[in-house]
Amino acid sequence: MKLSKMKSPNSFVIIFAMIVMLAVLTWVLPAGEFEREIINGREMVINNTYHFVESNPQNIDDILSAPIKGFVDAAMIIGFVLIVGGAFGIFQKTQAVDSGIKAIAKAHNKYSLVRKSLIPIFMTIFSLAGAIFGMSEEIIPFILVFVPMALLLGYDSITGIAIPFVGAGVGFAGAFLNPFTVGIAQGIAGIPLFSGIEYRIIVWFVLTSTAISFVVRYANKVKADPKASVMYMHDQEKRKALKKENPEEFNGIDNKHKIVLSVFLIGLVVLVWGVLSFEWFIEEISALFVLMGILVGIFGRLKIKEMTDSFVTGAKDLIGTALIIALARGILVIASDGKIIDTILYSLSSVIGEFHPVISSQAMFLVQSCINFFVPSGSGQAALTMPIMAPLSDLIGVSRQASVLAFQFGDGITNLIIPTSAVTMGVLALGEVPWEKWARWMIPLQIILIVTALLLLIPPYFLNW
Repeated sequence: MKLSKMKSPNSFVIIFAMIVMLAVLTWVLPAGEFEREIINGREMVINNTYHFVESNPQNIDDILSAPIKGFVDAAMIIGFVLIVGGAFGIFQKTQAVDSGIKAIAKAHNKYSLVRKSLIPIFMTIFSLAGAIFGMSEEIIPFILVFVPMALLLGYDSITGIAIPFVGAGVGFAGAFLNPFTVGIAQGIAGIPLFSGIEYRIIVWFVLTSTAISFVVRYANKVKADPKASVMYMHDQEKRKALKKENPEEFNGIDNKHKIVLSVFLIGLVVLVWGVLSFEWFIEEISALFVLMGILVGIFGRLKIKEMTDSFVTGAKDLIGTALIIALARGILVIASDGKIIDTILYSLSSVIGEFHPVISSQAMFLVQSCINFFVPSGSGQAALTMPIMAPLSDLIGVSRQASVLAFQFGDGITNLIIPTSAVTMGVLALGEVPWEKWARWMIPLQIILIVTALLLLIPPYFLNW
């Protein structure tokens, strides 16, 4: 069979294969656990308490029940995705989003400055959101806007996902004020909250600039030659539909659409304000999107039946996304029930102290990256690993600030590609980009970001940071 005729397995097959792989590992790896205690309402691992426990190898019935267990475990995220999809269904029914995208496309085609600055500006905004308040699940709604916008501008679905997702992701990895990663990790490590911010801002700038350069270069390449896109064949049908909409024939946004877009933008501002000021999470953000959907429908002059039908249609379109998220969480259910997550953590952390402090800090980063596959949650990984990594850093000559930075890199960078992340898989399903296509595009950027992170872990040792 010719390679050109071979088809890559879809995301469902890949994730289910990983569930099977993890189940096999529960038969191979010894089961073990660390003791834990509740400190300030958070479950913490107690260092030097790892011990073997009775194994619980996962059988075929565990494999087959992993998807439903994953669905239950990720129910809040799944519900959030469906509600956001419903709200966007109402938003799209008003056609205001189409008008907004056409306006941006017209300005993009007309002004050179807009063409050059559009991707860097948007990615910087999302990166700041990741760095300041840890934007993660909140990125999901933006995929519904940026993918069609990117296609209309002559880019591809990859670019449409990369602008918000990679932007927020590198900001998350290089965060300087994120309370869910930097705040928790520094609190566990026993160092002043948000200390060392000067070097962290430099780190954020370097990672963000690197990601922007990569995405802009790729976007320009696709605009010059659409066949250069890894999504070329997948995007053809979308492009045909968009070709019917010529931005140059667009006469401007009418008053009704201006009001609807204003309501939507105000809602996003309220979202940011709520997250920063009141620590809103999925429940509050979901409620906000329900309200936004109602207000958008009212100001968009939709009838009640149009609003409800649009909400159902929008949610229905994301059923595939919900199933992907459930399967991804099923991987973690298997590893957790099989009691091998702590074993993997113990095995990886035990080899770090054998190197020079600079190499040890870099090894911490790589270990955290491996652990992130099993615990793709910033706060969860901080609570799991920092009680071990912080005291370990004292023994091997690595500063606790550097150990926190290594944790940030390990948690943030690989989040952009690992299939165990419900957010990553949800974003890709929402953008209709198969995981294998995304991985093919992302691997070069992952290598660049990993090398950059390794280099950024060198100065802290010489600066006594």
